[in-house]
Amino acid sequence: MSLAPAPQMPGLPAPAARRRGIGRARLDPASLVWIGAAAILAFLVLAPVLRLTAASFQSADTGGFTVANYLAAYASERRLVALGTSLLYAVAVTAVAIGFAVPIAWAIARTDMPLKGVIRATILGAFITPPYLGAIGWILLAGPNAGWINLAWMRLTGAQAGIVNVYTFGGLVFVTALYAFPYVFVFTTDALDRVSTEMEEAANILGARPLRTIFRITLPLVLPAILGGAIVVFLDTVALFGTPAIIALPARINIATLQLWQFFEFPVRAEEAAAYAVPLIAVTVAMFALQRLILGRKGYVALTGKGGGRQLVQLGALRWAALAFCLLICAFSVFLPFAALAQAAFSKAWGLGFSLGNLTLDNFRYLFAEASNRQTILNTFSYAAGTACLSVGLALIVAYVVSRRLVRGGAILTALCMVPLVIPGIVLAIGFYAVYAPPPLALYGTAAILILGYSTRFLPIAYVNCLAGLRALNPEMEEAVRILGGSQLRAVGSVVVPLLKKGLVGSWLLVFIPATRELSTAIFLVTAKTRVVSTMILDLSENGNFELLAALGFFLLGVTVLIVLAGYRLLGRDFMLRRS
Repeated sequence: MSLAPAPQMPGLPAPAARRRGIGRARLDPASLVWIGAAAILAFLVLAPVLRLTAASFQSADTGGFTVANYLAAYASERRLVALGTSLLYAVAVTAVAIGFAVPIAWAIARTDMPLKGVIRATILGAFITPPYLGAIGWILLAGPNAGWINLAWMRLTGAQAGIVNVYTFGGLVFVTALYAFPYVFVFTTDALDRVSTEMEEAANILGARPLRTIFRITLPLVLPAILGGAIVVFLDTVALFGTPAIIALPARINIATLQLWQFFEFPVRAEEAAAYAVPLIAVTVAMFALQRLILGRKGYVALTGKGGGRQLVQLGALRWAALAFCLLICAFSVFLPFAALAQAAFSKAWGLGFSLGNLTLDNFRYLFAEASNRQTILNTFSYAAGTACLSVGLALIVAYVVSRRLVRGGAILTALCMVPLVIPGIVLAIGFYAVYAPPPLALYGTAAILILGYSTRFLPIAYVNCLAGLRALNPEMEEAVRILGGSQLRAVGSVVVPLLKKGLVGSWLLVFIPATRELSTAIFLVTAKTRVVSTMILDLSENGNFELLAALGFFLLGVTVLIVLAGYRLLGRDFMLRRS
């Protein structure tokens, strides 16, 4: 009995044809899109990094190889001290942030403390507040002569001097930690939400006291998450520019980011700045390696799909003490500085205090009446929108290529997308200046240099979210489009994008919001024609015009809150904290 070949179903290719189809797929026009996206990605990320490295070994006079830039950058004891001060500053901020975040996270995730929703919403408010704007609020509160707290103290006690001074190293650490602790909070609450309380309950049954249970069981279980958040805070602080520029500069506290800024005063010494920036890259890479090592070796395992049961700790009367601590930190980070900013924004002169005769709307009128101010606001939001579109578009293409394994070297593409996360923003900005400012591109003074710089800076945020969405998407529907004769690009446009619509909107918002307030990149790339709100706030701070500054800051915060509320409705609770 002979075996006849199996009949072919109509519309399905034979094996040979299927093989020929694979060959044609390799020549699909979509391949040009993948290759083009990879080339753009390599240029955006590698060009600034390689140019920065090359500039650090390049003579400003002859263009030849030299190590003189490193000798010049570190010849001054002041610059070496600035590096050491930056590391001490980052360590101190990290320790204070952990002290703020971990108790709040435990109280929210593990206890019956009331008003948890209010605390979460306030922490989100601290998270979306630009740190430099919070620093301005604390200058109004704790300035040595006219700060609210000091004035109240002197009036109540008759003292000749105030009780607090924000213009100190301790003040700088405290204010920075107030807007850094949400990172540790997010990591810790996420871990506590995932870990079962069964072992803690078992310890209590066996007679362990609550404090012993916390320190011997709860904290060890979530320690990797706490360390992960702490490393993020450390790295963010090392690269921070806005808060030190507003507080540390008047206080004569020299740190590395301020020293980098001074390299760009006339005459510009970009090569020395590049050499001075290299240790910041080395510190950042080392900390990320440490994070991977810690998170790779420690962790917890949930034996059930939902991580087991949840039994809240009954604090009794102590729940009000826990609430008081949480509200105190919320007051320091949001309520008090926002109140000080509001008073200044609606005052003729903020130093005169609150009175009906001192109230005015002139600050807001002037903000929108001046053509230059309106242009600054328009620049800010148009650059942020352009950045969000470019970042999400590029991230979606690269994430699709990586998740669907369309080309070899997907790990390399992922590494390129994540490199900007490893390099401090202020260091990347120096690389952007070195690549985009001189010929042949000569983009300095244009919107393009800011959009390209911002897009590179925030590409990791867009990429991580797009990749997560694509990995949760079954590729069978895309294959159905291909079987029915559609191209790969049509499959992406008609299937992938509609299914990922909410995720893409979330990614867009997560890039747009930080782009509207970015300072460390903008400070090196803006000109008078391309000024943005963040640099305008810094200029107003230097001039002591806190009334107009507060009005501008309130406007920026108002727009941010509206965007977050829109994201809340579209994407659910805590979309900003969870997805970031």
